[in-house]
Amino acid sequence: MKVLITGANGFVGKALGLRLLEAGHCVCGAIRPNAPLAPGIEARPAAHLSASGDWNPAVTGCEAVVHLAARVHVMHDTSTDPLAEFRAANVAGTLRLAEQAAAAGLGHLVFLSSIKANGEETFGTPFGPDNAAPVDPYGISKLEAERGLAEIAARTGLAVTVLRPPLVYGPGVKGNFRSLIGLVDRGVPLPLGAIHNRRSLIGLGNLTDAIRACLDQPPGAGQCRVFTLADGEALSSPDLVRRLARALGRPARLLPVPVGLMRFAGRLAGKTSAVQRLTASLEVESGTMAAMIGWSAPMTLDEGLDATAHWWRNKEKTS
Repeated sequence: MKVLITGANGFVGKALGLRLLEAGHCVCGAIRPNAPLAPGIEARPAAHLSASGDWNPAVTGCEAVVHLAARVHVMHDTSTDPLAEFRAANVAGTLRLAEQAAAAGLGHLVFLSSIKANGEETFGTPFGPDNAAPVDPYGISKLEAERGLAEIAARTGLAVTVLRPPLVYGPGVKGNFRSLIGLVDRGVPLPLGAIHNRRSLIGLGNLTDAIRACLDQPPGAGQCRVFTLADGEALSSPDLVRRLARALGRPARLLPVPVGLMRFAGRLAGKTSAVQRLTASLEVESGTMAAMIGWSAPMTLDEGLDATAHWWRNKEKTS
């Protein structure tokens, strides 16, 4: 199958291109001019993520598209109207791609959404495909894009698969998880020892394999299916530090700071959202995906952390 990947030179896109090549697919990557791609991936021009972007040169001759490109969630958004910015890129830009893909005869679009389309916190019941109630502009934009894709699918016959992963980690990870690796590797004491939450993650290898599985087993024409997915286990924030420390060969240094005190300090420092993510639970189920297409995570969480630690060690040696 000839598959187009948008965001092909990003964290997930790079790994996905290699995974699809390994699976025997022909892979095209929609990228900005002069952006690097792995050998064997055909470069296609990326359109602007907007209602007027022209994806026709990118989708021509392809059979399916995996849409990874997005305006991503940021910790400190300085936009005067974040929701409008997210809607322009993640809703209008996504639907423009879907319309042009359908018109060009592509049969299947896989959309990387986010568990933020469900919300920010679970209370004993893991998030699944049905209980969506986003609370921030990024999550709202992802859910609106999903609903727009369902309408396009029903109208044009394009098959659509929506994937809602939680935090993705793995070799090349950026953002908060990369910062956490550095803190644990340096032996910095972390005030997380008194937290008793449950959080789901997904390793990069598991996510790319899930996308491969969805491409291999598309839904019927005009159907839009939604899957939540995660590694095979959820764990607490202090357990994540312990497992990451083990993978790095470092001691886990955890201070038992009361959660109430952490939240109070977070409010004073303007870090309420960051503390909430560290202390609250966010569990995700993969059962619907397993039942419908037989997919389950091929790598354990410890295997994913080991791969991440190996990358970190090699990066440190060559930097």
